[in-house]
Parts: sequence; structure tokens; C-alpha cells
Amino acid sequence: MKKIAVVILNWNGIKLLEQFLPSVIQHSTEAAIYVADNASTDGSVDFLKNKYPQLTIIQNKSNFGYAKGYNEALKHVSEPLYVLLNSDVEVTENWLSPIISLFEQNSEVAIVQPKIKDYKNKAMFEYAGAAGGFIDKYGFAFCRGRIFETIEKDRGQYDEVTPIFWASGACLCIRKTIFWELGGFDEDFFAHQEEIDLCWRAFNNNYQAWYCPDSTIYHLGGATLNNTNPHKTFLNFRNSLWMMLKNLPPYKLFPVLFIRLSMDGLAGIRFLLQGKPAHLWAVLASHFYFYLKLFYFLNKRQSKQYQKYYKTRSIVYKYFVKNGKIFDSQFNNSL
Repeated sequence: MKKIAVVILNWNGIKLLEQFLPSVIQHSTEAAIYVADNASTDGSVDFLKNKYPQLTIIQNKSNFGYAKGYNEALKHVSEPLYVLLNSDVEVTENWLSPIISLFEQNSEVAIVQPKIKDYKNKAMFEYAGAAGGFIDKYGFAFCRGRIFETIEKDRGQYDEVTPIFWASGACLCIRKTIFWELGGFDEDFFAHQEEIDLCWRAFNNNYQAWYCPDSTIYHLGGATLNNTNPHKTFLNFRNSLWMMLKNLPPYKLFPVLFIRLSMDGLAGIRFLLQGKPAHLWAVLASHFYFYLKLFYFLNKRQSKQYQKYYKTRSIVYKYFVKNGKIFDSQFNNSL
């Protein structure tokens, strides 16, 4: 049995498989490669069986989304290290070796993320992960190399191996034992923010996530649901609130959530001023579902909740008021 498994989740993504799977096969000889199919109807499974018979195909019974799709598929994966890889990712030569080494050299490392760059502009970091993720006090996610819509060029400024708070779902590497100890992804999320929730639960259980700059991948991004889709806005706002409800320290829970809900309201007004009323309605709908599931998610809270989960008090204030567009030394001593 190999040490590591690369597991690609697919739903009606035959064109992405045609484009990106060859690089995975070419550069992942250390790994067992799986494609987990979420009941595609576009001929993806037949394509894989005919073109790549050496792969292992896991067929889910329905389109379970990212969270349940992986939870179901990973029940059939025996390797001790999982790499959950999006179907729109091009990998590079020797991308897995540094990840395996990081796991082997430090038993405290539970989760690893490689350097994620933009497939369309390979000099730039990519939105979904960049050089490792963090959140602010109010649950807003940002990355080294990407804060809101400002994305940095890779100049080697983030080339040190370092702890991070969350690893991107575009390429999330995790020990099998820890994934299942944590209960896997929260299936209520369906898609978006579930990887941050998983990493937060790992953090609350004293496990560490690390960034591995010696491994590079290129992510297309937005292949399943792009940023202009109001449904993506809905999922991001709703799931972020659910994530905070589950993981915030007890004495911070309701004060921080109150402020976050207010800030979401300002975001909704901003969408309206930008001529995006559908996104405003998406924010309002996310709050409705948050209240609808309030007590349900309160019951999901674990006994371990820690205070200092954030890098900066408010990335919104830093970005929009103080013009802090890049991750810099001001963040380094705050986690």
C-alpha cells in the first residue's frame, strides 16, 4: 500500500478531467489516485474507465456536494495520508514529496497545504488558498497572498514552511486518522467554508495546519461555481456564520456573532450599491438559514474552544479603512 492517496472529486466535469488529470497522473507516481464521482451524467465515469483504467473510481450515489461527497468517498480509501484535490488543478513535478516529508518529519502536523497559484496567470497567487489561510476575529477568511480581491504576485515572499490556520479545499492534505477523528467534513455545509470549519476543529483539538511552499500547484478556480453566482455568495455567508457558531470560544460567541451579522448587513448594502441585488438577497437568505438552524448548530459545539484563533481583529477594517492590501509583518506576531 502506498503512503498517500490523491482523491479528486468530480461532478459533470469531464472537460476538466480531460484537461487536468494528465498532469496528476504524470507527477503523482508516489500516490494511489482515486476519482470520486458525484453521480455525474456527462459521461465522466465511462471516460475514466476507457481512458484511465489504472485509476480507482469511487461512485457516489448522488451529487453530495464537496463535504458529503468526500466523506462518502474517503470511506473507500485506505492510504494513511489523504490529498483532496480539485478537478481543476494542474500539479507540478515532485509536488507530493515535500508534503510527504513534512508529515513524516513532524508528527504534530495534521494538515498541509501547498503553494496555490493561478492557472491563468502563473506568476500570481490564486484566490482560493494562495500561501495559506487565516481568519479575523469575525470569521472573515483571507490568505497570505490574497486579501479580499487583492491578489499578490509570487516573488518568493511566502517561501518559508510555516503554521497556518486553514488549508484550502482546492488541495487539502490531511492524515486519515485525524480526518476521521474530527468526524470529517460537516455535511450540512454542502460546499464552501467546510475546509475552514474542519481546520478550526483541528485547531481546537491542538492539531496543526502547515503551509508547504516547496510544493506548487496551479488552480483554475471557479470551475464549479464562480464568484458572480449569488448561490456562492449565499453559501459563503451562511456557512461562515454556521462555522463561527460551532467553533467560537463561549464568552465571545454572541458578541462576535452580533458584530459579524451587522457587518454582513453592510456587505449587503454594498452589493446593492454595486447593482447586485441578487447578492443582497443571498446575504439575507444566508441570515434566515442561520437563524433557522441556530439551536441545531449550537448543539454541534465541542467542549474544546480556544480564544486566539485569529490573526487580526478585523481584516475588513485593515483592508477598507487602513488600506492594508497585502499580508505583511503586522500579522506575524498575532497568532
